[in-house]
Amino acid sequence: MEEEVISFRWTYIVLPLAILLLSAILVAWFYHLLPGEVAYHFKNGSPDRWMSRGLFVAWTLTPQFFFVLMAAGVVWGVTKLSALSRQTGNPLVKPGKLLSVMGNMLVLPQIIISFAMLDVFLYNSYQVHLIPLWAFALIVMGSGVIVMGVLFILAARRAWRVSGARGGRSFKEQS
Repeated sequence: MEEEVISFRWTYIVLPLAILLLSAILVAWFYHLLPGEVAYHFKNGSPDRWMSRGLFVAWTLTPQFFFVLMAAGVVWGVTKLSALSRQTGNPLVKPGKLLSVMGNMLVLPQIIISFAMLDVFLYNSYQVHLIPLWAFALIVMGSGVIVMGVLFILAARRAWRVSGARGGRSFKEQS
């Protein structure tokens, strides 16, 4: 049986890259609309802390870059480690799909940071707030749980089919 060579692909980190690009576009769009000092913390809907707009942009874009680099590092590291442990046979989960999930999962905190940045930009430019950050974070994390649950169910169904195709023997009996 021919071994699949796992190599780094940009599609494994496409979502973190897309959110980084979207964040950069938001900064380019709103930067000239922001006052020199932006309100970034709110208590009961009113601002209670401010910082310079340049520092605020740096504080919101730096984690975005970090998450993209971390996603790329995880995917790159796993592809290099996979060369050490060549798996034979038909794996239950395709390595490319697993790398895609691993690399793109870091998009969840990126989305929350981008939303917080957009909310601050909208408040300082137009004095409007979107939904509360905690509610948005719950929605994003809940969506992540649902997606992971669906992926887990699909992997379990595949494992069930594979074990059924092998004559119903358990994995322990097959080794």
